[in-house]
Amino acid sequence: MEALVVRKLGDPTSSKLSDENSPLFLSQSEPLPELNSPTAIRIRVKATSLNYANYLQILGKYQEKFPLPFIPGSDYSGVVDAVASQVSKFRVGDRVISLASVGSFAQFIVAEESELFKVPEGCDLVAAAALPVAFGTSHVGLVHRAQLKSGQVLLVLGAAGGVGVSAIQIGKVCGAIVIAVARGPEKVQFLKSMGVDHVVDISQDDLIPNVKEFLKARKLKGVDVLYDPVGGKLTKDSLKLLNWGANILVIGFASGEVPVIPANIALVKINVLLNWTIHGLYWGSYRIHCPSILEYSLQELLLWLARRKISIQISHIYSLSEANLAFAAIKDRKVIGKVIIALDDRKAATAKL
Repeated sequence: MEALVVRKLGDPTSSKLSDENSPLFLSQSEPLPELNSPTAIRIRVKATSLNYANYLQILGKYQEKFPLPFIPGSDYSGVVDAVASQVSKFRVGDRVISLASVGSFAQFIVAEESELFKVPEGCDLVAAAALPVAFGTSHVGLVHRAQLKSGQVLLVLGAAGGVGVSAIQIGKVCGAIVIAVARGPEKVQFLKSMGVDHVVDISQDDLIPNVKEFLKARKLKGVDVLYDPVGGKLTKDSLKLLNWGANILVIGFASGEVPVIPANIALVKINVLLNWTIHGLYWGSYRIHCPSILEYSLQELLLWLARRKISIQISHIYSLSEANLAFAAIKDRKVIGKVIIALDDRKAATAKL
């Protein structure tokens, strides 16, 4: 089968896949994965989503390390190709989504029955590949951890990225007042089209006075939930906007800078008792420690998708042979929403979306 293989750690955007020194290699002769348990299912991958974590995996900078060589990739969609003897919930031909630690940048992948979710009719299968990680992270973070409520103020940093767009949509479903932070007029215009309550273009405006003016105009006391996949200076500035009892969701550090949040600030600052709660959120660990929450989350998201409460914004679609370009789009901050690799017909998938 055809698959992308990481032969050595390094920047996947630095060279073409055909170059001898490229970290990524497009293999045409990988072995077809076998059904390795009585409840295993083989899926023909329709599409797989690119996440910033996949880029870090190939660089060797991700928190989980994988022995070389390996096939990268995480969330994906596809069609059931074969089932083992004790599989009861799925049949050949079923449309499914799932999440893997690695391995989805390939024509076929094997998963356990318990790891798969059926995609409702009417939902585009290519777009559904982008649901698990981005929307799953935001749903678990906002609904389960921060317990976002109607009327609360949600501040989303990196709002035009994959997780940012999902956080905005989930925030609106929850009835929150959403403030989105992004850089550049194209991203700002897109966020306004999503119906957010306020957008800050940090290439033009200072975050703190801009948001404070909005909060004052709406007679709001402060931000109740901070959703932060960025880190760095933006995190430090955002702390000055938080309300009493605020929840801080630490999603990632796309800026490359890990912010330092002094522990005392979560309790008290200038004689004001703040009672903040800081949540470190690594969504993938729920598969090991609390799979029931993950299952509930994805089932609810699929229901929302079928009912058009949420939609998946696809910024770019590439083929496997264009994976270096796909990663470059993420690295260069050219993405609004999600990047997808389509394994059947990229042009057809692009036209359909």
